[in-house]
Amino acid sequence: MTKDQDHSIVADYNGYDYKKIFWEDADRKYEDLADRMAIRKLLPDSMDDFVDIAGGYGRLADEYLGRATTCTLFDYSKTELADAKEKYGSRLKTKAGDIYSLPFKDASFDGLMMIRATHHFKDMDKVISELYRVLKPGGIAVIEVANQKTLPRIIRYWRKKTDLNPFIKGQSYLKDLNMYNYHPKYIEELFKRQGFKILRVLSVSNFRNGKLKAVFGNKGLARLEKPAQTLLAPVRFAPSIYYKLEKPAKS
Repeated sequence: MTKDQDHSIVADYNGYDYKKIFWEDADRKYEDLADRMAIRKLLPDSMDDFVDIAGGYGRLADEYLGRATTCTLFDYSKTELADAKEKYGSRLKTKAGDIYSLPFKDASFDGLMMIRATHHFKDMDKVISELYRVLKPGGIAVIEVANQKTLPRIIRYWRKKTDLNPFIKGQSYLKDLNMYNYHPKYIEELFKRQGFKILRVLSVSNFRNGKLKAVFGNKGLARLEKPAQTLLAPVRFAPSIYYKLEKPAKS
């Protein structure tokens, strides 16, 4: 996903079958449905130029192809981009590069999204700066953030099963998983400091649990998920927190 002289590579999916191994073999149908619900609630219905940042093989491309005149898929992995190109052809432009130095001019897009990517990024401040830069004034960004303050993690911390304190306002590194999670207040401060206006927040993948999947099934959990995304948003306890952001128009 990332490569820069000042930033280490956290995840390189070149040569890795992300679609099969992570999504299909691991039965993440519920998580996929939850992502799509949130995107449909937050993404504008009509856009001119749109970019899917760190969009992999285009898992969610069918959620935005009908909403924008021109759609671009950006990712570090050329393997993932080739898979997307094979499926969508000329309907979807592809571009490889570094998240910390996006290969796009200032104010290139009036819409963008970045889903299931923040856990790979050590320097979220820089990432947010780049997203803000490539977005046009008045443009909309839909960004999913990996939450460190989840309910299961809070319970494990209270029971002294982990030393990671989910209440610390900042970034936590999960060494065993080689990924980062973020406290919602910390991320929201980064958004605001950069200049973004937070328009809406959703709580997503609220029932991400193997036992619940076995009892309710993916479709059953999806029915519970739909109202929960809005109802549970104020407490920010879900694994994924979705933000609809606006880059204010120039006065």
